[in-house]
Amino acid sequence: MNTFDRHLLREWLQMLGLVLAATCGLLLVQVLYEDFRSLRDLGARGSVFWRYLLVAMPSFLSVVLPLALLVSLLYVLGKFHRANELTAMRAAGVGFARLTAPIWLVGLMACGVSWWINTTIVPWSVEESRAMKDELEFRMQTSKALPADRVGAVNSVAFDNPIERRMWFFNRYSKSTQRGYGASVSELDPARREFARITAAEAWFDAARNGWMFQRGRELTFQPETGELTGSKPFDELFKPRYREDPELMLLIDRKPTHLSLWELRDLVSYLEVVGSPKLALYAVRYYGLIADVVGPLIVIAIAIPFAVSGVRVNPAVGVSKSIGLFFLYYVITSLATSLASRGFVEPVVAAWLPHAAMASLAIWFFWRLR
Repeated sequence: MNTFDRHLLREWLQMLGLVLAATCGLLLVQVLYEDFRSLRDLGARGSVFWRYLLVAMPSFLSVVLPLALLVSLLYVLGKFHRANELTAMRAAGVGFARLTAPIWLVGLMACGVSWWINTTIVPWSVEESRAMKDELEFRMQTSKALPADRVGAVNSVAFDNPIERRMWFFNRYSKSTQRGYGASVSELDPARREFARITAAEAWFDAARNGWMFQRGRELTFQPETGELTGSKPFDELFKPRYREDPELMLLIDRKPTHLSLWELRDLVSYLEVVGSPKLALYAVRYYGLIADVVGPLIVIAIAIPFAVSGVRVNPAVGVSKSIGLFFLYYVITSLATSLASRGFVEPVVAAWLPHAAMASLAIWFFWRLR
């Protein structure tokens, strides 16, 4: 690196660190605003409360990084443009590509960091913070002397497995005991007609034996053509090694896409594709969007460079205000693409990449004007 490269990186990385710190501070306020009251009601105190904040904060990094890159780059390049430093380097015969080479190098590294964040840090943060909330809720309900099956209970859990032709239903499923209560599993023939059913007071997945255990229930058989009951056999315990449905997947169906990690979204999207659920679009757009965010740093840099150096020589803070408009435009396009995908006008993967393609087109237009 030459002297200008070190000067550019020093100024930019300092500003990037400040913007990251400021943005994370704002997100901390948001987490406090959204979760402080619920955590307090669940009995979080002292170190538990602060540990939750530290665990939850990394889940916002995928949003913070592109914003911090754009704001810091617009500010620094605007500052250089105002001080005629870029003009002096161009007059000295340094090409524009060479001037911005350190920025693109950092952008490539930021893409790697973004992929690592989205595939490792954010999934851990989302799942761990949710587990902490669940644990606090379990403790509070246990302190109220609730029955074990009522602690961490989710009511009316339904799940359809079209591949194995089984339909599940629980009156409630306790995340504390990892058991379903009031369980019913229907076996269907290829025409989706019921020919067998298991009803049980309790059911749980036995990981050691890789199957479902049912307790205190009945095995019922039916005539598929007429639905007539042909057999009823009681049991105290019944193990079904062929039943391998994941209880965690059963509980993901009604969660918001933003509350799921990348790997949970992948499993849920795979299931919803098989079922043909109308909910598929929302989860698939979120899943493919997290993957598409990997190229976000390069698109941000491609927008920021011509946007900053082609403007008039005014206060560099003006560039920061422009970034707000750019991110507003990005989220408008994202909302529009999600809406189009949910109505079936475009495929979810297309909707996920559409905002990035639009911003990349904007960057190409800026570069064309710069030339």
